[in-house]
Amino acid sequence: MLHTAYYEADISAFCVADDNAILGELTARHSFVLENQQRSAWQQQIRLLKTALVGVPAGRIYFEFAIPRMGKRADVVVLAGGVVFVVEFKVGSTTFDHSALEQVHDYALDLKNFHKGSHDATILPILIATNAANQPLPTYAWADDSVAKPVCAAPSGLANIIESACTQIRTSLFDHAQWSSSGYQPTPTIVEAAQALYRNHDVTEIARSGADAENLGRTTDRISALVENAKATNRKVICFVTGVPGAGKTLAGLNIATTRAIGHDDEHAVFLSGNGPLVDVLREALARDQSDREGVSKKEAARKVSGFVQNIHHFRDEALRDPKAPIERVVVFDEAQRAWNRDQAAKFMQQKRGHADFDMSEPSFLVGVMNRHKSWCVIVCLIGGGQEINTGEGGLAEWINVMGQQFPHWDVHVSSRLDDPDYIWDRDTSEALKRVVATKDEALHLGVSMRSFRAETLSEYVGHVIENRPNDARLAYERIADRYPIRLTRDLRAARQWLRDKARGSERFGLVASSGANRLRPEGIFMKSQIDAPVWFLNDRADVRSSYYLEEVASEFDIQGLELDWAGVCWDADYRYEAGAWKHYSFRGTKWQRSNATEKQLFLKNAYRVILTRARQGMVIFVPHGSPTDPTRPCAYYDPIFNYLQLCGLPELCAANPLVPAAT
Repeated sequence: MLHTAYYEADISAFCVADDNAILGELTARHSFVLENQQRSAWQQQIRLLKTALVGVPAGRIYFEFAIPRMGKRADVVVLAGGVVFVVEFKVGSTTFDHSALEQVHDYALDLKNFHKGSHDATILPILIATNAANQPLPTYAWADDSVAKPVCAAPSGLANIIESACTQIRTSLFDHAQWSSSGYQPTPTIVEAAQALYRNHDVTEIARSGADAENLGRTTDRISALVENAKATNRKVICFVTGVPGAGKTLAGLNIATTRAIGHDDEHAVFLSGNGPLVDVLREALARDQSDREGVSKKEAARKVSGFVQNIHHFRDEALRDPKAPIERVVVFDEAQRAWNRDQAAKFMQQKRGHADFDMSEPSFLVGVMNRHKSWCVIVCLIGGGQEINTGEGGLAEWINVMGQQFPHWDVHVSSRLDDPDYIWDRDTSEALKRVVATKDEALHLGVSMRSFRAETLSEYVGHVIENRPNDARLAYERIADRYPIRLTRDLRAARQWLRDKARGSERFGLVASSGANRLRPEGIFMKSQIDAPVWFLNDRADVRSSYYLEEVASEFDIQGLELDWAGVCWDADYRYEAGAWKHYSFRGTKWQRSNATEKQLFLKNAYRVILTRARQGMVIFVPHGSPTDPTRPCAYYDPIFNYLQLCGLPELCAANPLVPAAT
């Protein structure tokens, strides 16, 4: 059970309580080995806070207040005079470093966004360096959501900060009991979720609401029941889990893998994905986190992580090398709709791996590998709608045909929504599904987007935009505009500045574009330059290769399955609005060519669906002006795109001042 705080009390009671009694409560709730450094830090914090709070007439104090989304705890939260003070101590420090300021800002933003009792609260983050010189009384800079920029203080200045803030704000006092019990409803990024689950946190601690936890829990429980039944009856089972964009399919898959890994050593549950950037980012994030928490080398941590999250292609190569049944009994295939069809898989394996006789699709091979087990096994396929983005991705059809034609002895369980148009977009797949004996189950569908905690209906809006329904799009945007800002601009510098201005704390922002956006190069956007995904997604603002620098741009292949807080979407003439309809192009050599193949048109549409649904909090869309002298990028290619997006309800940003150079 994740305790809200290690210690809490009314301020008046705290100020007269015995220091050792307070320390005892903190120690009792601390589930890790207590080091002398932590004990000493608590003792100093207790003394300093008693001095600072002695004149506060009413309020409540919380030590080690849980921030579940981040898997961390704020040192101290103080409720006083209607203000939430988030206090972070740097014991022994004389300076206020940027990372510490960012951390306390993150805690304050997390409370505002995800702690129900703090949604309407005024929140002031404070960083105290215990050995710093006295600081002047700060001027508070409040954002629109009433979260201030962090302020710096020496221990002696804390009392004045609390008093002056309470005097300035004069908001109504808190019901402390109601605030404490109001509940924390986080929406973690997939990286944060993976870290939390890998630390054996329960999914209910990181789900945004009770409904989300119930939905994820229901899917996990259903699959666990299928696993147990397969074990008891020696059956082979495959199940297909569907979900709307951002609904948490990957989170569900990680939850299933971690749930089955705990207490089920014989199953060797594993999470597999063919999405190379996602696997690389998750493994790097988990390794860094474990290395920091346990003090082990990152190399050792990476070795442990590698058995939990694997690239599906490495799993395939190992199965080719060793003809025996794999050690894994439960495998979760993320983005299963992206598995290669027969032609693509055979071409790759013959040309790149030297297997001249390889002649089957990835689903056929992968199910065949698990079929080597003499007794039971379970495959979980996570299926996203509108997510096929590359040549040779077989979609759902490959899996359905394989099960019906090659493995009819397997038990097939499918989401009750599997036959929706989002998942089955051709007649052949629909007919194939009818020929398979399958059990439909509502519990295998995730129906609510969790990615954007500000706009659950973002995927609906994006769907209207790319399907040429501007009136529906405008109405959908009106419903989300106040909590999920989307802006439109012809000025890339303005887009960059908007992202920098919007992001606070460590909120991540970056530029994205379709992989076919090859005529954005005159704007400084080089889509043929590959990003280093772990660096781009995980490194801090000081790294020029990180997303923060807004120089390297991620494509749909880099970012599918991952997310940013704020995204700058750069729109090129590959997905072009002409004569009232979307047209599909690819740039070959020196000119644009129409893409007439249905499959290529689908991939391009899905590429824009992916890049338009990556932002959790808001985005800006950049459409260049083009050039009257460049035949590959005339204004006539771009103006209709911009005008159409305006019809979809998007307001325009003002252009950046051309005399002021863009800041990095």
